[in-house]
Amino acid sequence: MLSRLPVFLRLFSFACLAFASVTLLAAETLKPTAQSAPKLVLTGIGQGLADLGGPWQFHLGDDQGWAAPGFDDSTWTQITADKPWGAQGFGSTVGYGWYRRHITLDPASDRSPELALLIPLIDDAYEIYWNGMLVGRNGTFPPNAFWYLSQPPQTFGLGRVGSGVLAVRVWKSALASSDAAEIGGFEAVPELGSSRAIAARKAAMDFQWLRSSQFEFGLDSLYMLVAVLSLLAWLRDRKQWLLFWMAGYTIIPLVRLILVGLRLPWSSALGQGLLQPAIMFQDISLWFLLLWLLKLEDNQRLVRFTRNAAIIFGAVFTLDGIVVVYWGSVQWSGFLQVADAVLTLIFTPLEVIPLIIVGVAVWRGSRLEPSRWIVATCAFLAEMTYVLPNLTGQFKRFTHWTFDDKIRASLFSVNGNHINARTLATTLLLISIIYAVIRYSIDERRRQAAIEQEFQNARELQQVLVPDTLPSVPGFTVTSAYRPAQQVGGDFFQIIPLEGGSTLVILGDVSGKGLKAAMAVSLIVGAMRALADDYPDPAQLLTQLNRRLYGRLQGGFATCLIMLLRADSTCVVASAGHPAPFLNRDEIDLPGALPLGISASTTYTQSEVSVRAGDHFALYTDGLLEARSTTGELYGFARLENLFASNTNAAEATEAAVNFGQDDDITVLTLTRLASGEESVARHLVPSLQT
Repeated sequence: MLSRLPVFLRLFSFACLAFASVTLLAAETLKPTAQSAPKLVLTGIGQGLADLGGPWQFHLGDDQGWAAPGFDDSTWTQITADKPWGAQGFGSTVGYGWYRRHITLDPASDRSPELALLIPLIDDAYEIYWNGMLVGRNGTFPPNAFWYLSQPPQTFGLGRVGSGVLAVRVWKSALASSDAAEIGGFEAVPELGSSRAIAARKAAMDFQWLRSSQFEFGLDSLYMLVAVLSLLAWLRDRKQWLLFWMAGYTIIPLVRLILVGLRLPWSSALGQGLLQPAIMFQDISLWFLLLWLLKLEDNQRLVRFTRNAAIIFGAVFTLDGIVVVYWGSVQWSGFLQVADAVLTLIFTPLEVIPLIIVGVAVWRGSRLEPSRWIVATCAFLAEMTYVLPNLTGQFKRFTHWTFDDKIRASLFSVNGNHINARTLATTLLLISIIYAVIRYSIDERRRQAAIEQEFQNARELQQVLVPDTLPSVPGFTVTSAYRPAQQVGGDFFQIIPLEGGSTLVILGDVSGKGLKAAMAVSLIVGAMRALADDYPDPAQLLTQLNRRLYGRLQGGFATCLIMLLRADSTCVVASAGHPAPFLNRDEIDLPGALPLGISASTTYTQSEVSVRAGDHFALYTDGLLEARSTTGELYGFARLENLFASNTNAAEATEAAVNFGQDDDITVLTLTRLASGEESVARHLVPSLQT
């Protein structure tokens, strides 16, 4: 029939048949083949050991009868133990699988030694049988499946044994979204030998692991130190959110070390479930750390976007952690795999937020100290060396991407410690953090020195404005006490003698505290002394002073009380929004008025008070009235009335308020009218204003 076809059609037909034949032949060649079980002969084993490399009989499924030494496994497939079954033709295979190896032992002496078996790692749970007898297990099988997240090589004693069959029953859990297809079962060749040799071999492997992990342990310990110091610094000043996010980002390497790096006997499901929220918190901490490092916290849109993304990311990542906790539930295996895939698709795009934050900073052309840019860059690189392998490793058994393996691959080794891209990035990040802290400490020391110098200047100025001694007031005993809430305060008082024997007593309070308030006080006192001789009446003096202060207090204001004590035993009082003074037990009735500096057109009125021998005036700032206890209770008018009813002096009144709970600057001034012929006395109490 072919001879009747055109030549080119006959050639095409032959080519198709040849291609099909080659394809079928290649498929048969790649497929694991069933062969008769070979026997491994171990001679002269004595006190030594031998690896169990070479072909093992392998079969998927589960049957306890497969542990029996007489079971015929000649029809089983042969694979090796040096790599997982997924890499030997059984990709993406989960569930049960059995390995069998026929071993003939020829000991070095007539007496068979005590033998033991060393298993480097099997994925996931497994049981060991020798000649049909269970000699050990690692983890448990369904329905209550349990296997370890990270562990050292395991050893199992076989006793005095001769020839027989070693059978290994393995159960592999369902594959997660980031699992490769080439996993399952043995990951390294087991070893058989005398108990002493196996113990020595395990000790050598444990030492090698410890030696190769010392760089990681040291690096994580330094990160923990940075985290603790950052957290302590944040607890001292809760407004420094940069320190909080720094602590959050740097504490997670320690958590990862405890869950994975120390080979503690954590359940894989529990360990991964706890690791998920830890990784989530580290990612979110990095986002906000970059915001503060790059000084983008004032960008409300970016902050709002980051906050909303963090809420979604945290919720989804936590749900994924819960899914992982129940990963061993076989009856829910299908649902858990679907849930893991869906949640992964939701949170994976959010991993690029560091790119967005850094991009915004570059686009805005943020001018930052070099140390901040260095830390931000290193933190970004460190996170990317973690995020990129995770992103490209998702669903890798379908994509067959190997980019994640290349990033995680060792670049070089130092004293047995393998260094990869992430190790380099995290090391550079730690160095940059230390550098930034040193630079911050130096700059902060300079800034504090400059601020201290400013405060010193303000203290020296205030010593002039609030002198250590007061002039005597004819006919009165004067006591005063001044207690600022900070190093410098906003209260002020002056006693200015006038011609003709009269005296001006001035008491006031500037809004705010600290250096700014002290500067305002210097302005007010200077203006007041310049005006006092020309405008001795309290109401006129307040009116003129208000006009000069309007617009010069930077949005603040000042309350003020002025008393003119005349030689004829009369007193004139005017107030600019200041608490009225007490005369004996009662508060002097004064008309209300605006404080100084609020309106340029404000005028003030004054009231005249008759004074007799023994009368007691008490002037105070609102820091006395508003003293607050630890429970939040104010000192209040009732306590104030009882305090001044006893004719207490200024020092006693101030001490009572401070003991109750000082919250603002406190100044008290008392004047007691003397009888004719008594000598005037002035007593003034001020705190030490030295550094």
